[in-house]
Amino acid sequence: MNILVTGGAGYIGSHTCIALVKAGHSVIIADNLSNSKSKTVMKIMDIVEEGVNFHKIDVTEEVAVEMIFRNYNIDGVIHFAGLKAAGESVEKPIEYYYNNLVSTMVLTKVCQKYGVNRFVFSSSATVYGDNNVPFVENMELLPTTNPYGETKAMSERILTDIANANPLFSVALLRYFNPVGAHESGLIGESPNGIPNNLMPYVTQVAKGKLETLRVFGNDYPTVDGTGVRDYIHVLDLAEGHVAALVNLTKGVHVYNLGTGKGTSVLELVNAFELANGVGIPYEIVERRHGDIASCYADATKAKRELGWVAKRDLITMCRDAWRFEKNYKE
Repeated sequence: MNILVTGGAGYIGSHTCIALVKAGHSVIIADNLSNSKSKTVMKIMDIVEEGVNFHKIDVTEEVAVEMIFRNYNIDGVIHFAGLKAAGESVEKPIEYYYNNLVSTMVLTKVCQKYGVNRFVFSSSATVYGDNNVPFVENMELLPTTNPYGETKAMSERILTDIANANPLFSVALLRYFNPVGAHESGLIGESPNGIPNNLMPYVTQVAKGKLETLRVFGNDYPTVDGTGVRDYIHVLDLAEGHVAALVNLTKGVHVYNLGTGKGTSVLELVNAFELANGVGIPYEIVERRHGDIASCYADATKAKRELGWVAKRDLITMCRDAWRFEKNYKE
């Protein structure tokens, strides 16, 4: 299939492009490079040893999106493009609502026009909010902890309504948890612009000496050691989950958690990183970050049952791969 991957130069998108090509599909990347770099596309091509079509566009711009659909025979869309920092969304709600919702509406509008009925959406466990763990797909959504979560829940509703109105439209809503790690080649990984919002790149930059100290946001949560608990999943497992959802997609709307099913605290991840790589990570406890919750981990049995997908890579592998990429990475 010819698959349009929006945000395909980003962290999760780039690894998914590799998984798609590995599975025999052709990839067209659309990315405005607001939180990614064009050289990542070159590295994708180095890894897969073939060409990848890249278009620097903003997918909120309908004319630019339609140009891609006009020039390629698109069979399906995987939609990653979006602003993604929960804490930042509290400070910049307008930017998050505009970018994340308009991009979804523009893409689906053009899909309808060109008869593209296979759509995989990059959602988030954030839609569950401060719910009881483990999170299960049929839970009531409580995304009001931050605007980012609201944009994901609203995009899910938009896609569901479109599928209800168009029986041919097939949608997979993938609610995934905390992707970490990198491709085993060390060529691509998570390299955010500015100070990282996510834990693992913050840890690797401290390990490298680029940042002095890891800031741990709160140690008074009701968890094993007081720090936040998350379901960390290797980005390659997550990428393979997208391919599984795409190829197994049937008519209607299908919701899947993509996670390991196991919670790991911030300090447990730091300890695993130190154990895996023999590098010390100095840290300091600071105030809780607005919009964060205590615990977030998946019940991933539905994805296993319906897609035949399970996360295979362990926490030590995640830490080793993330550190390999950071050591190799040059601005």
